[in-house]
Amino acid sequence: MTGDFNIWDSLWDLSYSHHASISNDLLIIADLFNLNLLTPTNQVLTRYSDNINNTNSVIDLIFLQCSSTELDNHLIQPDWYLTSDHTLLTVTISIIKEYVNSRKISIVKDSKEKASFIKDVIVSIRNLNTSSLLDIPSLENVTNNFANSIDNAWMKNSKIINIMKHLKSLWNNNCSRDLEKYRNLKSLEDWKIFCRMVKDTK
Repeated sequence: MTGDFNIWDSLWDLSYSHHASISNDLLIIADLFNLNLLTPTNQVLTRYSDNINNTNSVIDLIFLQCSSTELDNHLIQPDWYLTSDHTLLTVTISIIKEYVNSRKISIVKDSKEKASFIKDVIVSIRNLNTSSLLDIPSLENVTNNFANSIDNAWMKNSKIINIMKHLKSLWNNNCSRDLEKYRNLKSLEDWKIFCRMVKDTK
């Protein structure tokens, strides 16, 4: 929440000696939205009057989410107000370089690997020995063994796939085979076979 609040107060203007009760209302309202008043890294004025009879002041404020360690202050830019009588307030947001994984481990929907995985899970459930669950350690032992068996079933039946621009790649060896056949013979029937294969695969 930011803008010209048009409130003179010693809380944010060190050159001003008074405290206004309306400032308390503003801070309470901001707190209801989980917002804190940001402290500028440079304590300078935010409004510069064209009228020599008016005093320059700090009336432009920024409120940001409470307990934000990344965004806990702002910078007042006194040289950037140009034709306006208000300066710009800026917040620097750090953007870290992030590694985006292009591969993942998955089980293809409706595949024989999926059926095998489900079968292994069922066997693991059937083999659970719950006859001696007398205390918390024995319960933890059973649940850990079950979790390990699920992990093993996953690793056994899953495979590494590339993350494509679209959700998944529909191309497979059958598509390549039929396309190659059409390119060699250039027959209309082979083209239809290729199109049907792509449609069925998709």
